[in-house]
Amino acid sequence: MPQNPHVRPEPHVSDFNLPVVAEFRANGGRVGGMFEGGDLLLLTTVGARSGREHTTPLGYVRLGGRLFVVGSAAGADRHPDWFHNLLSHPMVRVELGTREFGAVAVPLEGGERDRVFTEVVERVPGYGDYQARTDRVIPLVSLERHHVGGGVATLADKLVEVHTWLRSQLDHVRSEAEAYLADRDAGAEGTAPLGLNLQLRQHCLAFCESLSFHHDGEEFMFPHLEKQDPDLAGVLGRLRAEHRTVNRLRGELQDLLRDLSTADPVRLRTDLDRMAEELEAHLDYEESELFPTLAAIPFPPTAPAGG
Repeated sequence: MPQNPHVRPEPHVSDFNLPVVAEFRANGGRVGGMFEGGDLLLLTTVGARSGREHTTPLGYVRLGGRLFVVGSAAGADRHPDWFHNLLSHPMVRVELGTREFGAVAVPLEGGERDRVFTEVVERVPGYGDYQARTDRVIPLVSLERHHVGGGVATLADKLVEVHTWLRSQLDHVRSEAEAYLADRDAGAEGTAPLGLNLQLRQHCLAFCESLSFHHDGEEFMFPHLEKQDPDLAGVLGRLRAEHRTVNRLRGELQDLLRDLSTADPVRLRTDLDRMAEELEAHLDYEESELFPTLAAIPFPPTAPAGG
């Protein structure tokens, strides 16, 4: 029987952070010791090399409705591991007080980073002290909350939530790509091309990771649906074939967006349009054909009686 990709081992927590994480969760986000009185959250990232989840307590700052964490590492000369992780896997999990939610981690760049970092230091002067200790530019990361759940009672409701996220994230990537390419086209002739836009890269990776994770989960679910309703065999066969097509396009999109400084604008726009067309048709078909069945399945699933 295939392994459920949505069931993961418990995230790793360092020995030093174990008591902090335990106290945070036991007291609704309040801790003592060196963190007492500070604004603290728990950030869970996926290891860049290991693929395993890691949970780290971090201070945070709120500015203008945005939530930021700082890769200070107490002024060390290398970025913290959690920062390297989120560059490879932008989808993160945040625990803030008694709330838990998913987010896209987007490091700020250039003038925006400098401006916001100045505001952060005004709130928490210690970050300025850390920056003074090192030559590296301390990263400032925005945690952008995504698809806030609500009213999910069935598997059909959950599918709507995920599909809404995928559609919105692809729209976000397309609009950011258009803005990036417009800026590049407007650049002075003979100047160096703009570097890779981290915001666009992170949102693209977040979309691609979410799409892959969603389809892996569906591939796990499909045999159970087919067993429950054999008449769905044809529908599920078509959806599996569409998964392969969308997955191929997803890989091409990731390759194309890896270095926007050399990306062909015509091909980029064409590939994004093709991905949007294929994905929208796939999601529409899945919703029309599977919703009647999924609407009868509670979410979260309930264990069978006596199970």
